[in-house]
Amino acid sequence: MKIESIQFGLTDWSQIQPTEHKGATGTAYWRTQQFDTIRVRMVEYSPGYQADHWCVKGHILLCLEGELHTELADGKTFLLTAGISYQVADNAEPHRSYTSTGAKLFIVD
Repeated sequence: MKIESIQFGLTDWSQIQPTEHKGATGTAYWRTQQFDTIRVRMVEYSPGYQADHWCVKGHILLCLEGELHTELADGKTFLLTAGISYQVADNAEPHRSYTSTGAKLFIVD
C-alpha cells in the first residue's frame, strides 16, 4: 500500500453516520472514510452476524471489542479478540467472518 495525497487530519468516528449492511444473518454497521484509494472503516457486527459472501478484498483488520471468527476457503479458522489483527492481500485467500457475540473492528482496505 502506498499512501499519497492525504493531508494530516483527525476523524471523529462518532460523527460519521453508519450505513447498514445485512449479512446472511445479522447486520454490519459501517462508518466509512475514503482517503484517495484507501478506505478506512469502523465496523460493528451485531450478535449473530455472518457474512453472506466469500471476500477476496485485501484488508488490515483490528478487533477492538468482542469476538470475530474468520474462516478461509481452505477450511482454516481464526479467532480474533480485542487487540488481535489480521492482514490479507487482495485475491490471496477468500475469507468470511461471523460472530455470535458481536464485534467492533477497525479496517483499512
